[in-house]
Amino acid sequence: MAFLRFTIANRFFWRKRSIFTLKLLWFTLSVFIFCEFLIYYIVIIHCHWPQLKGQSPRASEQTSDFVLKAMFLADTHLLGEINGHWLDKLRREWQMERAFQTALWLLQPEIVFILGDVFDEGKWSSSQAWSDDVRRFQKMFRHPTQTELIVIVGNHDIGFHYEFEGMNECIQIGTFFQSFQLHFRKVDNSKRDTVSTTFAYCHLAIFINLLYLSIDGFTMIEQSQYRKRCNDVEKLPSSAPILLQHYPLYRRSDSKCTGEDSAPLDKKNDLFREKYDVLSQEASQKLLWWFHPRLILSGHTHSACEVLHNGRISEISVPSFSWRNRNNPSFIMGSISSTDFSLYKCFLPSENTVITIYCTAGVVLVVFTLAHFLPFTSPFYFVQHLITKYKAL
Repeated sequence: MAFLRFTIANRFFWRKRSIFTLKLLWFTLSVFIFCEFLIYYIVIIHCHWPQLKGQSPRASEQTSDFVLKAMFLADTHLLGEINGHWLDKLRREWQMERAFQTALWLLQPEIVFILGDVFDEGKWSSSQAWSDDVRRFQKMFRHPTQTELIVIVGNHDIGFHYEFEGMNECIQIGTFFQSFQLHFRKVDNSKRDTVSTTFAYCHLAIFINLLYLSIDGFTMIEQSQYRKRCNDVEKLPSSAPILLQHYPLYRRSDSKCTGEDSAPLDKKNDLFREKYDVLSQEASQKLLWWFHPRLILSGHTHSACEVLHNGRISEISVPSFSWRNRNNPSFIMGSISSTDFSLYKCFLPSENTVITIYCTAGVVLVVFTLAHFLPFTSPFYFVQHLITKYKAL
């Protein structure tokens, strides 16, 4: 009889222990799924495509009313084999992959531009390391066929202009553009997904600046290469171009930049160096004079800023897309036509929020685990007892 009671009590004890263990595992898994998957949907679902002034709900796709949905992000800085710690790679690259894939699924942009510094160590990479980095990039930023992805070169991708020597310049630039080829497809006006890229290059006249332009050490890509591909495209009224580049135009500092994702207070007054932090004054003025752009989008600084050039031309510095460079990354959503544009900034989950959730969940787990092993004590009474004891000390 005593043996039977012991057996029943033992079974009850292990059943209770198993149920408690399953509860802990379920709680831990729920927190993990929320922080690594669901939080991206909860945050990004609040983002929306901005409306143009007077835009009709169903604009014609074959006229100047065509509105392109473009997404702009910058400075992903995929870590390499030299300075990249495996845990840093895993955490930050997973964050960018989930953010990008969630944004594609929820927002469905027609074209995505990455404004340079795709890699952190591109200028030092060996051929094998470069291939591995490109493979990782293609996995992280995979996209459906109806979405175009265009990458702009940055200084971390191929180095600064003064670091080149002879043919090495051509080799590095050639390797970059071979890895990220710009594909131009024949236009079929009956299908919207085939006109996005051509519309961007031919109708909106979006110019991509390679890096520094010829005045700062590089020869700019010939416009005729694009014009030849636009010969068979339906002609629309000419419009002022949108200039996309990695380096910002010249400005003294970020002292006048505002917003929660602008530069930190202790760095806002740091003076920028020409040809290193920003383009030179000469290059900047010539760009404005050559193209008369209606909008400029740039990266490089990792922080947000809006600058007005010549009193009328707006330049938007796009913050970094990675937690490694800032706590609250974001990207820009743009609705663009041949005559107008409208922008909206979409924030990603902040790293501090995710860390706080994990820390809170860890504390809850510890409290419930300790309370479980104290008989006849509820978790709430246990917490109250701990607080009272702490105050007494």
